[in-house]
Amino acid sequence: MEILDYYEFLQISPNAEPETIHRVYRFLAGRLHPDNAETGDAEKFILLNQAYDVLSEPERRFEYDATCKKKEPQAVPLSTSIDFMDSLEGELNRRLVLLALLYIQRRANPYKPELSLIEVERRMGVPRDYLEFTAWYVQNKKYVTKADNGDFKLTVEGVDFVESQRVDIPVLNKLLTSGTGSSTTDGVAASKALTPPLTPTVVTAGKGASEGIGANGDGEV
Repeated sequence: MEILDYYEFLQISPNAEPETIHRVYRFLAGRLHPDNAETGDAEKFILLNQAYDVLSEPERRFEYDATCKKKEPQAVPLSTSIDFMDSLEGELNRRLVLLALLYIQRRANPYKPELSLIEVERRMGVPRDYLEFTAWYVQNKKYVTKADNGDFKLTVEGVDFVESQRVDIPVLNKLLTSGTGSSTTDGVAASKALTPPLTPTVVTAGKGASEGIGANGDGEV
């Protein structure tokens, strides 16, 4: 039996606070109530109340979230389609994908834009040891901040970099468009797109563009 996605039905984040759920419910109840001659919808009104009954009660919401999580397919790590392990190219790829993941998280959950180190490891499929230098670099470029608990968060500078460079890097653009990145069928193309030339910066852009993600702290390869 398929489980209705109550969060999608209410158009709220799975991390929404109780106050948000209540406010959205009140708004939709007014629109969908059968007595509303213009926008009333009896069937959707029943579903709305079912969603609110579950999500407004902590224990029922916890059980619902756990059930939905079990049914969610496990995402294939990005390491299956993007080379993270090569010395220079792998490091450059890790920087770009880390920024893309944090950008996606910030756009999707503006009130919870952080990603934990464990979540980054899981999505990228990269051991923690390989992310230490990556994290140090993007932090010192001020693209990312890292909390004491290890959570990463994209900064304004990071947002500007991603948005200004996505056109020049096809795989970065695909990550931002699909939210998942390349499939295993275009792994070679992904690797080529994220591999920098030997002498120029990683990202080529017009005058006034943001700095590239180079191999050293000055943004140069």
